[in-house]
Amino acid sequence: MPHPVTTGYVPVNGVDLYWESRGSGGTPVVVVHGGFGMASMFGGLLDELAADRRVIAIELQGHGHTRDIDRPFSYEAFGDDIAGVIDGLGLGSADLLGYSLGGGACLRCAIQHPGRVRRLALVSAPCRRDGWFAEIRMGFDQMNSTSHEMLLQSPMYTAWRAVAPDRDAFPTLIDKTGDLQRKPYDWTDEVSRMTMPTLLVYADADSVPPAHAAEFFALLGGGLRDAGWDGSSMTPMRLAILPGLTHYNIFSAPQLVAVVSPFIS
Repeated sequence: MPHPVTTGYVPVNGVDLYWESRGSGGTPVVVVHGGFGMASMFGGLLDELAADRRVIAIELQGHGHTRDIDRPFSYEAFGDDIAGVIDGLGLGSADLLGYSLGGGACLRCAIQHPGRVRRLALVSAPCRRDGWFAEIRMGFDQMNSTSHEMLLQSPMYTAWRAVAPDRDAFPTLIDKTGDLQRKPYDWTDEVSRMTMPTLLVYADADSVPPAHAAEFFALLGGGLRDAGWDGSSMTPMRLAILPGLTHYNIFSAPQLVAVVSPFIS
């Protein structure tokens, strides 16, 4: 059942970040969209998560309702921005749920601001650039506003244009996203030092291979030994591979709620 939604903007690091909130109670959950996406991309997932907690969906720099600024995209800056929203809304700490590009942003927030994050749920996001399939990295290498005219014909662009404060800024969004995704990164060492409970979720036909999912999980200390007959050796880390889904539909799949909701309860 849809919940009443309140909206607003939080000034953080020179950008006024859009947020929308629904539900109440529990530890707040901050939800972050994927590349070119916005809060609405999650469909009914936000309302389902809000059944027993407050859910705050944000839109990153240049996405959706949030106006772009003269600053390149970086996962590190996005991580700082998420922490700024947590502070600006007076949440103290929050659980984070991020998908794809938003997953990378949430991971950086957890690494850079561990005191702001109680639990971390990452969907379809690797911890290294080469965690993406080679053909996905090739697509990133070719991503720019002159070679991606097809994005201007997509439902994603239609949804963005309906709410964007600057309707001519989509080519810049493409270029900045391409620049971000071409940049090499490897957060292996930082991930291996993380201790907060973390859930990794992937589709079985994702843009990230299951082998990388298992490697990422092992870096967190998960899946390295038998849990014991009583589960006493189980870590607080979790891994889920959801069947029959892809990178392009997992973010609104009912199975995702079924996995994430108990983890952040």
